[in-house]
Amino acid sequence: MKEELIENYGYLFEDELLEEMNEIGVIREVREGSVLIEIDDYIKSIPLLIDGAIKILREDGLGEELVLYYIEKGDTCAMTLSCCVGNAKSEIRAVAETDATLLMIPVEKMTAWMHKYKSWQEFIVQSYHSRLMEMLEAIDTIAFLKMDERLLKYLRDKAMVSHDDMLHVTHNEIAQDLHTSRVVVSRVLKKLEKESRIELFRNKIKVIDL
Repeated sequence: MKEELIENYGYLFEDELLEEMNEIGVIREVREGSVLIEIDDYIKSIPLLIDGAIKILREDGLGEELVLYYIEKGDTCAMTLSCCVGNAKSEIRAVAETDATLLMIPVEKMTAWMHKYKSWQEFIVQSYHSRLMEMLEAIDTIAFLKMDERLLKYLRDKAMVSHDDMLHVTHNEIAQDLHTSRVVVSRVLKKLEKESRIELFRNKIKVIDL
């Protein structure tokens, strides 16, 4: 695991911090579609993403979901950091977008490392900033973009985090992620196909307009 830590974080963190991570971190392997963090869970560990991609979702009172953002290789999730600091329940659901490998760091190390390592402090602050910008982008997308633009952005984001322009996703899954109906998704997908921005297959979509 030390090699993976150096590959992902060697340019960020001191050798001493990397050694501590290697000693106390616990590797967690998850399969695509697995729920890593559930709403109302207490967060006991900080997840550092070694490989893969994780989808962060918010749920309304009726159980409908909305994608907030993705975290990728080398990232962590600001929402889990916030829960760690306040010892609060999680308000998000984290689902593996792809098979993923995480390094789980005990929460008590978060504060200790903030005082001990300037690089860790900068990493945490930057992580908060990046996730905040992504949540603002999600809000702007809902508020200001038409559904066809929202849907195309959603497909582009999925292609980016999976590093594959052929997406294995159903119309129903898209509708759940975008908090809309399957009928609307199917209609807009056909429109995007006519515009030669995507190609539709059975349970697969090829993103042409990247």
